[in-house]
Amino acid sequence: MSEQENAGSVYMRRIRSFVKREGRLTKGQGSALERLWPVWGINPPPQGSCLNVTALFGREAPVALEIGFGMGRSLVAMAKAAPEMNFIGIEVHRPGVGALLMEAEEQGVENLRVIEFDAVEVLEQWLENDSLDKVQIFFPDPWHKKRHHKRRLIQPEFVQLLRTKMKHGAILHLATDWENYAEHMLEVMNPAPGFENTSTDGTFIPRPDERPLTKFEQRGHRLGHGVWDMKFKAV
Repeated sequence: MSEQENAGSVYMRRIRSFVKREGRLTKGQGSALERLWPVWGINPPPQGSCLNVTALFGREAPVALEIGFGMGRSLVAMAKAAPEMNFIGIEVHRPGVGALLMEAEEQGVENLRVIEFDAVEVLEQWLENDSLDKVQIFFPDPWHKKRHHKRRLIQPEFVQLLRTKMKHGAILHLATDWENYAEHMLEVMNPAPGFENTSTDGTFIPRPDERPLTKFEQRGHRLGHGVWDMKFKAV
């Protein structure tokens, strides 16, 4: 089995939140990882225990978790715009982690921490139940071929795992630029126990102001490509 096939196994075998695609670190990214990981990085907690988020940030504040932040520019912008919140980003692509650390340093962002690990294991083993005020998953791998749809991250089992970590009233914000995946997300989320679609018609919402418009998205708009945002409340 190839690495991609192994990493994309169906959830009941072992779904993972990513497909590992190691790129080469730039000098700046490597330097940022070496210098800044002790400041912004989160290492695994001792076996059998959960993260002490209050101690990690040195304060109590609402917690937002982003799964798969890519190169991190959007997450840094969101953290900078909402200093009253604590942000945790999960990403396994090391150049992306390095790029985020560089951007966070440049922007002087202090309310952001980073995890370089599989999000499913983080949710299962690192985080306490009822600890998250917001979860955001933007542009996850769409696995656009029909035979690969079972490998998509947004599946009933995964969203129920998410729900256990979310406080009552917490928000799950999803966004994708693949219409078929957007429809799949609605098919999974609308009947999901413990979630309520915040859209008045049970479908999509306009892009919220707090989600920055990326360069990739701007280019897509010029080419006529769509982006679909959804928000679901934990009930």
